[in-house]
Amino acid sequence: MLYGRDLEERRIGVLLDAAATGRSAALELVAEAGAGKTALLNRSVELAGESWKVLRCTGVEGESEFPFSGLQELLAAVGRPAALPLGALPPAQAEALRAVIGLTIAPNQMDRFLVGLATLSLLAELADEGPVLCVIDDVQWLDPMSAEALRFAARRLGTESIVMLFASRTRCLPGIAELHLPPLDDASSERLLQERWPGINPVMRERVLREASGNPLALLEFPRMDLDELPIGPLPLPYRLAGGYRRHVDALSEAGRLALLTVAAEPHGDPRIALQALDSLEVGRGGISEGEAAGLIEVSAREIRFRHPLVRAAVYHGSSFHERQSVHAALAAASLDDPDRRAWHLAAATIGRDESVAALLESAAERAVDRAGYSAASAAMERAAGLTPDHEIRGRRMVLATEWAAAAGSFQRAATLAGQAMQLPIGTEGRARLGWVQASVEFESGKLRRARDALLLAAEEVAAVEPVRAGPLFIEASRASWFLGDGEHARTARAKLTALRLPAEQRSALLAAIDGPLKLYSGELVEGIAIVRATVAEGHRTEDPALALVAAAQAMLIGDLEDARTLSYRALDDAQNQGMVGRFTTAAVYAGAAELMLGRLPEAQEIQTRAARVARDIGQVNTIASGQGYLALIAAIRGDDESCRDLIERSRRAHGQDNFIDVTHNEWALGLLDLGHGRYDRAIDRLDALYRIPNRIRGHWLHLLRDLVEAAVRAQQPERASEAMAEIERWAQALGSPFAEAIRLRSRGLLDSDSNAYREAAKLQVAEGLWYDYARTLLLLGELLRREREIGESRGALRQAVEIFDRLDALPWADHTRLELLAAGDQTPLPEKPTVKSSAALTPQELQVVKLAAGGATNKEIAAKLFLSPKTVAHHLYRAFPKLGVASRVELARLSSF
Repeated sequence: MLYGRDLEERRIGVLLDAAATGRSAALELVAEAGAGKTALLNRSVELAGESWKVLRCTGVEGESEFPFSGLQELLAAVGRPAALPLGALPPAQAEALRAVIGLTIAPNQMDRFLVGLATLSLLAELADEGPVLCVIDDVQWLDPMSAEALRFAARRLGTESIVMLFASRTRCLPGIAELHLPPLDDASSERLLQERWPGINPVMRERVLREASGNPLALLEFPRMDLDELPIGPLPLPYRLAGGYRRHVDALSEAGRLALLTVAAEPHGDPRIALQALDSLEVGRGGISEGEAAGLIEVSAREIRFRHPLVRAAVYHGSSFHERQSVHAALAAASLDDPDRRAWHLAAATIGRDESVAALLESAAERAVDRAGYSAASAAMERAAGLTPDHEIRGRRMVLATEWAAAAGSFQRAATLAGQAMQLPIGTEGRARLGWVQASVEFESGKLRRARDALLLAAEEVAAVEPVRAGPLFIEASRASWFLGDGEHARTARAKLTALRLPAEQRSALLAAIDGPLKLYSGELVEGIAIVRATVAEGHRTEDPALALVAAAQAMLIGDLEDARTLSYRALDDAQNQGMVGRFTTAAVYAGAAELMLGRLPEAQEIQTRAARVARDIGQVNTIASGQGYLALIAAIRGDDESCRDLIERSRRAHGQDNFIDVTHNEWALGLLDLGHGRYDRAIDRLDALYRIPNRIRGHWLHLLRDLVEAAVRAQQPERASEAMAEIERWAQALGSPFAEAIRLRSRGLLDSDSNAYREAAKLQVAEGLWYDYARTLLLLGELLRREREIGESRGALRQAVEIFDRLDALPWADHTRLELLAAGDQTPLPEKPTVKSSAALTPQELQVVKLAAGGATNKEIAAKLFLSPKTVAHHLYRAFPKLGVASRVELARLSSF
C-alpha cells in the first residue's frame, strides 16, 4: 500500500486504462531521492496486472560509460535475444538493435537516433500480443545513449498500447509529460510511520516526522538509526540519509564493508564478478551474507542489488581511495571476458600515467563508436587521454574525445574538451578538426559570427601546411557568412581558397561550391546562374546525399524548384531508409521549402512540421528556426496572424537577428500577411525595407520581389515598384526559365494593367504546376477584366481562383476573390469547400501517411519513413479514410491527387 499517492496512482491508472484500449502514453515521475518513485513504479506494475508485458531497467551510477547498457537491460526482460521479434522490423532498424544487444557490429555511419526508432518499432511489435509497460527507474543515471533512444521512442507513441513510465531525481526527458511527486502530507507521513514502526516512542516519533519532512524513505529508515548522531542543519535530505546509511555500514565487520564496496564498484551487480574479486582480495564471501542480513543488499543468482541507490553511494563514497583502488583492480582481473568493463576498472585503479590502460580504454571507445555510442566513446577517450604519457598521443586522443562529444550532441562539453585539447601538441590536422568542432558548437547554439570566425581561424592555421584540409573549412566559413548576410567575409574566404596550393582541378571543384552564390550576390547573374546550374547537374549525378543537399540549396537560389524538390526528396528518402534521423531534418526543411515555393501548401506544412518536431527532439536549434520561418510563411498565406507571429517570435528568441536567412523569411512572412489581409501600406513599407537590406540575394528572392510589386500597386504607390521590376526583368532574362518569366509577365501586367500579360503568365504557371501563383494571377486577371467590363471572362477566372485558394486553405485570398465575384455580379452560390472531399481536412501527418499508402507502401514501410510505429500509421489511415470519402487502400490509390 502506498501512502499519500492517491492522485499519482489515479493518473497512472488512467494511462493504463487508455493504453489497454489502444492509446499509448509516456510519463516522467520526478522527485528527490527517497520520495517513493520506485515504490510508485512497483505499484504501477501491480495495477497493470498479469495481462501486461512488463519491461524494466534501472540506471546505475557509474554505468553510463557503457553505451546502451540500460536498453540492453530493458530488452533482456523480454528474454534471450532470439526471443526479440527483430525479423519484423525494417532491416536498418533490426540491424541497429542487433548491434545494441551485441549480436553484430553496427556500421560507423549508424545514426544514433535510429536506435530510438527501432526501439519504438520493437515495442509496437511486442504490443501486438498484449499491452506493454516499460518501467525505467533512476533515469538520471541511465547511460546517455539508452536515455536518448527511450526518449525518442516515448515521444512518438501513438496507438500501440504502450505505457512508458520513467523516474528521475531531476527533469531528464524534455518533451515527455511530467508528474512531480511532492513530499507526503503530515497525515500520510503519520500513517506510514505508524504502520511500519508502531512501537516508536513519542519523542522519537516527532523527531522522525520533523527530520524526514515527508520523505517516505526517510520515514522508513530514520527509526533504524541513532538520530542524535545524524548531521543536522540545512543539508539536503539525501546527504543526511547517506550519512545514516554510512553508520549502518560502519557497524559491519571489515570483510562485510569490503564486500559491500566490491558490489558497489561493480555497476552491473554481477555476482560472479563480485565473488571472483572478493576471492582475489582474500576476503571471505561471508561479507556478502553479512550485508544481506543487515538489509543493505538483496542477493539472487542473477544479481546483487542495493536496497536503495543511496546505500550504494554511501558505501562507495564513504570508503578511502586506497580501498576503492584495490577493489577496482580486483574487479578488472575478474572481468577478462568483458574488455570494456575491464578497461574502466583498470582506469579507476590507476594513478598517474599508464599507456597500457590508456590503450585499453581507447579500444573500448572505438567499440562504443561502432555501436554509435558517441557519448560513452568520448568519456572513454577523454579518460584515456588523461592516462597517456606521450603528449602527442594524448593530443590525438583529446581531439577524438572532442569530436565524439560533438557527435553525441554534447556541444558544451565538446567546447570544454576543445579548449583543453588546444593546449596539447595536436598538429595542424588536429587544429583543423578542432576548429570545425568549435564552429559546429557555435553554429548549433545560434552564434553564427563565432562559427564563421572559428572556421576562418582554423582554415588559416592549416592552409600553409595542409591545404587539402583547409579547403572545406574555407567553404564552411563562406557558408556561415552567407547565413549572416555577410558578403565581405564570404569573398575573403573565397580569396583565401583561391590562394591555396592545390591542383587546378581540385581548386576549381572547391571554388564552384561558393562562386555561384557570390556572383549572384555581386550582380553577375549570367555567370552565377551557369555555375549554380553546373553544381545542380552534378548533384543529380552524385551518390553522396550531402552533396545532393548542397545542390538542392543552390537550385533554390535560382528558382529551379523541381530540381530542388527532386534532390531534397532523394536525400530525404536516403535518410529515412537508412534511419539517419539527424540528416533527415535538413533534407526535410529543404524539401518543404521547395513544396512551399511550388505552391503545395499542405505538403509543405506537413514536412516542415515533421522536420521541426524531429529537430526539437535531437536539439537542432538552427534547423528548428529555419523550419519555423517556412511555417510562418505558410501561416501568412493562410491569414493566420496568431500562428505567424508566434512562430516568428519563437525564431527570434532562439536566434536573435544573426541568422540573416531566418530574418528575411520572418520579415517576408509579415509582409505577406499584411498583403493577404489588405493592409497594403504596411505591406509595401515592410517589403520595401526588406528589399533594401545589404545582402539581398536569397533563395526565394523572385517570389519576394513578386509580392513587393503587387503590394506597391495595391497601395497605389506603383513608383515604389520600379526598382524591383527592373530586377525581376534582369533575373528573368538571365534565367530564361518559365518560373521567372511568369513572375515577370504577372508583375508587368500589374504595372501596365495588361490582361494579356496575365494570360501568358497563367499559361506558364499551369504548365509548371505552380497552383498558388496561378490562383493569384487569376485573381489579378479577374479584377482587371471586371474593371474593363469583360464580366464573363472575369467570373470564370475568379471562380477558378477561389476553388484553388479554398483547396490550399488560403483563406484571405479566397475571401478577397469571393468579394470580387460579388462585385462582378456573380450570384451563383460557391461551395464553402471543394465539392470532392480533399486533403485539406487532413492533419499534416495524416496527409503524409495517406500519400505513402496511396503509393503502395505498407504500414511498416510508412512507419520507417515517418519515424512512427505501424499502429500509429494504421490509426492515421483509419481517421483519414472518412475525411477523403474512401473505405480502402484500393479506393485511396484511385484518387487523382492529395
